[in-house]
Amino acid sequence: MTRFNLPDLGEGLQEAEIVRWHVAVGDRVAVDQPMVAMETAKAVVEVPAPFAGVIAALHGKPGDTIATGAPLVDFQTDGANGAAIAAGTSAGTSAAGAATARGGVVGHMPETGELIAANGQPGARATSHRTRVLPAVRELARKLGVDIETLRGSGAGGIVTLDDVLAAKTAVPRTAATPLAVAMPSAMRPAVDLTATGELEMLRSLRRAMAQSMTLSRDSVMECTVFDDADIEGWRPGGDYTARLLRAISAGCRAEPGLNAWFDGENHGRRLFQPIHVGIAVDTPDGLLVPVIRDVASRDAAQLRAEVNRLKAGARDRSLPPADLRDFTIMLSNFGVMAGRYATPVVVPPAVAILGSGRITRDVVATEHGVEAHRRIPLSLTFDHRCVTGGEAVRFLAAVIADLQESQ
Repeated sequence: MTRFNLPDLGEGLQEAEIVRWHVAVGDRVAVDQPMVAMETAKAVVEVPAPFAGVIAALHGKPGDTIATGAPLVDFQTDGANGAAIAAGTSAGTSAAGAATARGGVVGHMPETGELIAANGQPGARATSHRTRVLPAVRELARKLGVDIETLRGSGAGGIVTLDDVLAAKTAVPRTAATPLAVAMPSAMRPAVDLTATGELEMLRSLRRAMAQSMTLSRDSVMECTVFDDADIEGWRPGGDYTARLLRAISAGCRAEPGLNAWFDGENHGRRLFQPIHVGIAVDTPDGLLVPVIRDVASRDAAQLRAEVNRLKAGARDRSLPPADLRDFTIMLSNFGVMAGRYATPVVVPPAVAILGSGRITRDVVATEHGVEAHRRIPLSLTFDHRCVTGGEAVRFLAAVIADLQESQ
């Protein structure tokens, strides 16, 4: 009997919820065959079988939350192969852990020392000229259309990791392959209208992750917020507000690089970044999700708009891969598209700043020509006062305002 524990499904997430099982006790499965759909705080992920065998036990039912590293499936494996897997599970723990820390959605998969053939059956013994890859990574490569045999592994012992596959996918034609993350099924909605009964509804998925992130922010960030307005009366009709805000954030980061940073509270240090990766808060029916627009300063308005549209669509149908949801260096909350002028947006560590954009209004202002009505964007900048000074914050905000007030 061999036990398979829930691997880390990405970004060090501590748990995942069972959406649906694709297998039942007694079923025979092949390597990389999808076994179960698990919902993390970021996506619904298909977990493949790490080796071939017969399902002996399933640990959990749809709706149950399973901790990372807890039992998920028991397998009855065949003879010598089962013994090799059991031995490899113990011997390979540290190497798998290193691969997880470096590569993401692989978890503590057992290593058997055998290659996995295309038909999913164990093949010849691994040798130095063959690619070493964990089953979950091989499955991702298959879905993204990446030839796994052409990759050089960056993980422990030369193992191909998730990041290796994601880095290679830009070099291959985009296919119609099924994405790793799939939309949440309607079956996951509560069967009973809890608003009619007043019963307690346990937070799950994005709402649970949001609660955890906000608790972390409350306990570890010293937040301070400054407010101001940008006069945009000189903008031409039909301008792209979000693209302009992203450009303005780039201007602010050039003026004060200390806001495009991470803070390490335990070691009292900060890490400044040159690329500006902006996390955009996206409101979905299931909770808040923060996809990331990479290297904002290097993109023009059309490229920024295309990327914003892609990320928003992926956030709302939960199809974004983990790579699109991590490592933002500064944040933007464009809440004004719905309502609200000013706010105190929350900094999510390790980032140190978030810019909030309120609802555009036409305000009465005094000009050299008299009293006029101008369009203005209310701005709210929250920063971590442990590592950002008030002077740095207002200089950043002043640069943002100056950029927004340009006519082009």
